[in-house]
Amino acid sequence: MAIVKTVYALAGAALVAAGVQAQPAGGPVKIGVMADMSSAYSDIGGKGLVEAARMAVQDFGGSVLGQPVELVYTDGQNKVDVASAAARRWFDQDGVDMVTDLPTSALALAISELGREKKRIVMVTSASTSELTAKACSPYTVHWTYDTYALANGTGAAVSAQGGKKWYFMTADYSFGYALQADASAVIEKNGGKVLGAVRSPLNTPDFSSYLLQAQASKAGIIGLALGGNDVISAIKQAADFGIGRPGGQQKLVALLAFLSDVKSIGLPLGQGLLLTEAFYWDQNDATRAWSQRFQDKVGRKPTMTQAGTYGAVLHYLNAVKAAGTKDADAVMAKMRETPINDFMTRNGRLRADGRVVRDMYLFEVKKPEESRSEWDLYKQVAVIPGDVAFRPEDRGGCPLIKQAMR
Repeated sequence: MAIVKTVYALAGAALVAAGVQAQPAGGPVKIGVMADMSSAYSDIGGKGLVEAARMAVQDFGGSVLGQPVELVYTDGQNKVDVASAAARRWFDQDGVDMVTDLPTSALALAISELGREKKRIVMVTSASTSELTAKACSPYTVHWTYDTYALANGTGAAVSAQGGKKWYFMTADYSFGYALQADASAVIEKNGGKVLGAVRSPLNTPDFSSYLLQAQASKAGIIGLALGGNDVISAIKQAADFGIGRPGGQQKLVALLAFLSDVKSIGLPLGQGLLLTEAFYWDQNDATRAWSQRFQDKVGRKPTMTQAGTYGAVLHYLNAVKAAGTKDADAVMAKMRETPINDFMTRNGRLRADGRVVRDMYLFEVKKPEESRSEWDLYKQVAVIPGDVAFRPEDRGGCPLIKQAMR
C-alpha cells in the first residue's frame, strides 16, 4: 500500500529539496491523513479532504517551531487491520505526530486506542460514533466535526416535533450505524415517539430492495436511514421505486446522516424536503462562501462539512503546537483545550476534557428543484442548534477522563 507524502516548508523548503537531513532537535511536525480514497466515503472526504488539510498547512505558513510541516496520507481502505497497520508504521517508523480524517467509526475507535498507546494525537474529523467521547474516550483523541448524538438531537428531534412518532430504522451494520440508531432512538422516545423495529445492512450494499420492503411493511410513518456514504444515496434512490419517501406518500424518509455531496448525487427531485443536520454549509455567510470558493477552485466542487472540518482541525493543531512551543502531545492537547476555536466554520468552539469539540450545529432542509438558483444551491437553513444543546453533556457519556477530573 503506497503512502504519499507532501512536504510543505517556508524557511526549510530549500533544505528539503536538496535532501539535507540536518534539522534542529525534534524534527518536522508530521500530520497523517487516514482517508477513504476510492470507496463509500471518498466523496465526503477523499482527495478533497487531503486538499483541505493541505490548504490549512499552507495558510498556516508551512512551518512551525523552525521546522517544516509535513503532510502524509494513505488510503485506509475502510479496513481496521489495514488502517491500524499503516498508523502504527506512521507512529513507530515515520514520526507522525497527529492523525486526522478516519472515515469510519471502527477505524476511528481503533486508531484512537493506538494513539493512546503511542501517546500521539488523533483528530477525528469524519467518523461519527459518539462512543469516542464516552467509554472509549482518550486523553489524546479529539472528536472534531460532529457525532451521532448531535445528528440524532438535531434531525431526530425536529422530525419528532413535526409529528413523526412511529419510526423504523434501516441501519448500517457496523459501529457507526449502531451508535446513530441508539442515539436517535433515545431522542425519539424522549419526544414521545416509538421505534417499531430495524433492519441492518452491510457497508456498500448494492441492492436495498429487501430492506426497503421490510421497512415498508412496518407501516411506520418515518423510515430513519442510519446509513452513510454511498449507502444513503443508494437507499434513497431505490426507495423511490417502492413509492417510499415520495411527496404525499404515507412514509417519509429521514436521512440521519447525509452530506452535501450525497444530496448532489441524489438530486433535488428525490432529495427535496429531506431534513438533515450538519456542522457547516458553504452558503451560510461571506466567510464560508469565500473559503468554499477557494476549495472549489482547487477541487472542482463545494466542500462537505468533514472537508471543512479537517481544515479547521489541522489549523487548530498547528496553532497549538506553536503556542506550546513543542509538539509534545500532552502540551499540545492542553493548548488546544484552553484555546477557543474560531475560523470560517466555527465561532467560539471549545474542546472539552472528554475530547468533544462543542460548536453550533445546523438543521437544513433540501430545497425543491424550483427553489435552487445554481448547481450547489441545495439547502435552506431551518434552525441553529446551540452547541450546548446539540452535543451530549460532558458528564453523561461515561468518559473515565471526566470521572477522574471530578474527583
